[in-house]
Amino acid sequence: MQGRIIENISNLYKIKAENKIYEATARGKFKNEEITPVVGDTVQIEITDEQKNKAVIEKIDERKTYIKRPKMSNLDQIILVVSSKEPKPDLLLLDKQLAFSEYLNIEPVIVLNKTDLDKKEEFEKIKEIYEKIGYKIIKTIAKNDNKENGVEELKKQLKGKISAFSGNSGVGKSTLINSIFKNNITEEGEISQRNKRGKNTTTSTKLYEIDENTYIADTPGFSTFDISEIQYNELDKFFKEFKDKIKECEFVGCTHIKEENCGIKESVQTGKISNERYERFCKIYSELKEIDKY
Repeated sequence: MQGRIIENISNLYKIKAENKIYEATARGKFKNEEITPVVGDTVQIEITDEQKNKAVIEKIDERKTYIKRPKMSNLDQIILVVSSKEPKPDLLLLDKQLAFSEYLNIEPVIVLNKTDLDKKEEFEKIKEIYEKIGYKIIKTIAKNDNKENGVEELKKQLKGKISAFSGNSGVGKSTLINSIFKNNITEEGEISQRNKRGKNTTTSTKLYEIDENTYIADTPGFSTFDISEIQYNELDKFFKEFKDKIKECEFVGCTHIKEENCGIKESVQTGKISNERYERFCKIYSELKEIDKY
């Protein structure tokens, strides 16, 4: 029988299969093959006790995507939540997350939350920059129950997919997720994590089902992921709007920082690439280069 792992605590896995939840262990052979089942995996299971809903994982199906930290597979999209105000938009973090999404080959969706607090509508400039690159943007007012608050559009975007939410503390991730579920599912997770501090540092990734084949991943620590897996000299491949311009650089291996006759820098000068995005690319490049020294 095929199922999906929706939660993993220690060596026990909760698996949704044919509208039932089974508690399963994994065959010892996986250790020998140096592969471990993770949340998000579709797996083949053998039922060992139908009454008690017990099973064993026999096979892990091929993964579409895989994240090392937190360990998770088959994520379809990352919802990157940015606050329009309070706190102010952290676009350096957003660009890191976008680059990492491109690196992982997972579709990113940008949610501009708290747009009602931005009286000068500065979020429209952010929207324009990222829409021009080709990213999907959804504007939301998570605390507002009005039908025009953007939550319904976000729900449609989640349909039939496994999604994870990411963003700085205070941007409204929990409020958004609660609006989608119409209850406070995230509070429970936050409280349990708080209680674990000092006692048990293990945190678990869990998939919450919104609808059939539609899941939101509760991934502790995901918002603070670092992008050190990306080599500094390959960062340009993961800035979407750079790809077509790299071939216009005079030198192979151009860093797009100090060189002359650089396709990226010329595109910045002509306005084809946002100057702010380019400046943040330079910052991230320097950070990754510094990490590479150690």
